[in-house]
Amino acid sequence: MSGVTRTPTQLTQGGATDAGIGASTLRPDGTLKVTGEFAYSSDLWHEDMLWGFTLRSTVAHAEIVSIDTSEALAQSGVYAVLTYDDLPTEVKNYGLEIQDTPVLAHGKVRHHGEPVALVAADHPETARRAAAKIKVEYAELPVVTDEESATREGAPLVHENRTDLPQGPPTSSGPGGTPIAGHVPHPNIVHRQPIVRGDAEAAARRADVIVTGEYVFGMQDQAFLGPESGLAVPAEDGGVDLYVATQWLHSDLRQIAPVLGLPEDKIRMTLSGVGGAFGGREDLSMQIHGCLLALRTGKPVKIVYNRFESFFGHVHRHPARLWYEHGATKDGKLTHMKCRIVLDGGAYASASPAVVGNASSLSVGPYVVEDVDIEAIALYTNNPPCGAMRGFGAVQACFAYEAQMDKLAKKLGMDPVEFRQLNAMEQGTLLPTGQVVDSPAPVAELLRRVKAMPLPPENQWETTEGADVRALPGGLSNTTHGEDVVRGIGYAVGIKNVGFSEGFDDYSTARVRMEVVGGVPVATVHTAMAEVGQGGVTVHAQIARTELGVDQVTIHPADTRVGSAGSTSASRQTYVTGGAVKNTCEHVREQVLELGRRKFGTYHPAWATAELLLEGGKVVTDGGEVLADVADVLEDEAVDLELEWRHRPTEPFDLRTGQGNGHVQYSFAAHRAVVEVDTALGLVKVVELACAQDVGKALNPLSVVGQIQGGTTQGLGVAVMEEIIVDPKTAKVRNPSFTDYLIPTILDTPTIPVDVLELADEHAPYGLRGIGEAPTLSSTPAVLAAIRNATGLELNKTPVRPEHLTGT
Repeated sequence: MSGVTRTPTQLTQGGATDAGIGASTLRPDGTLKVTGEFAYSSDLWHEDMLWGFTLRSTVAHAEIVSIDTSEALAQSGVYAVLTYDDLPTEVKNYGLEIQDTPVLAHGKVRHHGEPVALVAADHPETARRAAAKIKVEYAELPVVTDEESATREGAPLVHENRTDLPQGPPTSSGPGGTPIAGHVPHPNIVHRQPIVRGDAEAAARRADVIVTGEYVFGMQDQAFLGPESGLAVPAEDGGVDLYVATQWLHSDLRQIAPVLGLPEDKIRMTLSGVGGAFGGREDLSMQIHGCLLALRTGKPVKIVYNRFESFFGHVHRHPARLWYEHGATKDGKLTHMKCRIVLDGGAYASASPAVVGNASSLSVGPYVVEDVDIEAIALYTNNPPCGAMRGFGAVQACFAYEAQMDKLAKKLGMDPVEFRQLNAMEQGTLLPTGQVVDSPAPVAELLRRVKAMPLPPENQWETTEGADVRALPGGLSNTTHGEDVVRGIGYAVGIKNVGFSEGFDDYSTARVRMEVVGGVPVATVHTAMAEVGQGGVTVHAQIARTELGVDQVTIHPADTRVGSAGSTSASRQTYVTGGAVKNTCEHVREQVLELGRRKFGTYHPAWATAELLLEGGKVVTDGGEVLADVADVLEDEAVDLELEWRHRPTEPFDLRTGQGNGHVQYSFAAHRAVVEVDTALGLVKVVELACAQDVGKALNPLSVVGQIQGGTTQGLGVAVMEEIIVDPKTAKVRNPSFTDYLIPTILDTPTIPVDVLELADEHAPYGLRGIGEAPTLSSTPAVLAAIRNATGLELNKTPVRPEHLTGT
């Protein structure tokens, strides 16, 4: 396509075949990124493109009385202004699971920052100024901001005419007589999932000690550095080519096509450079808007959100309120657990139903508890929409149940690590959902390993020249030289599912081509996997080298010309798309060997009798004898296959009891946090966050450690600084910028030593285990536990702020 700038058309990775599975091969895009040469989606360019801009609501809940676009249309340089009335089809909503999100607001707005109108102009500043001239008259409505305001009698309904409720006879009625399915007691509840096993009430009577707690988890932003952006180019066939940063090309395509009224094959999507995701790109942002403007104007349209707009342009992590009760015998064995988890899903459903499923099914943690009574719900409110973020419902639960473990250990006079080890699940444990853990679950061993790591030295700020304030709470602000500083140590461990769950058809597609180029066998791997920083492009090349015995591997750009690879989320890509690449490579290898048998089988009996492999560009026996060069086998022929691959099936949780084999795999990580707290000022310095994690098999050890350290850092952020602040009276966001929404910098990030355990899961490709999310779970409660240990305060809310520690 003439005039388009995008990421490299292909990434060719060379190297010896020992750069296969298990090697710490370097990322092919790594140098480009650190030198600033990598092309992100915000760098896309077309020689005659327009710029798009989105007008967003200034209020959280209101009727739209009128929209006047005349002044915007009259501005020089403006090519189009679109509102709801300009949408081309009757399909005007989209959504991941429930299609409740309007492309553009109609009749009312339901959250602060909701898209209301679109502008296309010849300059981004012209588009912004034109959007400012659009006059929208609102009649504000009462806001729903929490469970009490959402479910009280007469509460305003966020969605008046829901059609997504499960089928079955209604057992009650909502406001106005609206029939509600029995397990969803109010139309402002998106989804509800109870889990009941055993008899928690009877077990509570057997407990020698019982502890309870109420916990509050703040709204966290994914805070990816690359803003939402993309380029839509109208095509001669009436379709559109869309270059975009996303997490799931085919899910985007499924939602875009009905709104545009185009068949999917006329919307050609190509992944552009992605500057981080963490769940925030799983929902649509500018995709439909860019295509609408391009098709209306007949010109390419680029949209790039600024940071302020980005805070409104994607979903966030669900804030939560959690109530827990645990009991234990005097010798430390858990007797029961009761909990209730309320997640705030905001104005639209996004992934809330699946987040509820995760939060409820993983709410007991990595422990053996036979008697449980669990309920998790997600609310519709007028707060910002919430959906996928790294950890996906398990993060909030882990924060609460780990605080409970510390409370129980303290009440019993036990060491907190030994108490956890005493109750730790293992392979063969029956979960509260009735599912058996059928792969290694080394919870006690991970705790042992993380506790055994050497502790950082005390008083690291002391030097021969005085205090090094960089090593103290407050850092370079020079607030203390060590006075009032107290050290604390805390531990936590978590459990996270891997892959899509609850009966979802979770599969991936891989196309692999093997041919001879310049006398050398070369493999090309083509998937629709979104490379968002996780390192999939590196691992796919390693898999191809291992299975096909080639040095040169080309990674084709991800696009929709190949079948779906599913989402880059749920710690699933190495497992599922990696599994698809492995599977397709195995079939390609077999076809290459069959070609060899036909050409050379009469020359050596081993062609018919031995187990044959491809290694170093040659066909060899399992004993190492060389039978032929792969280049001689292929000559001018190419083997080209595209195949789907699926993991073991899962099943939905029962809507009344929560029973069911809902997850395909589990991952585990444990953390030890060491903090130093200035008790006078309430400042916290996290000195170290050590992690031990079972990864099954480290396909790329360097990338594995990087993922663990990255997830750990995000957990640190929500522990001590990260929170989107929403005004409880107006439901408006108070801090949509990196000035006021703080994330850890290099000065805030501690040493993160990592101990990698490799216990293979026999059900997974190479025995691997999804790793990206587990460290995000336990890092947060470990930091909170360490601060509690230092201060003696209960601290049941994230993030911990100075006023929580000083009482001011």
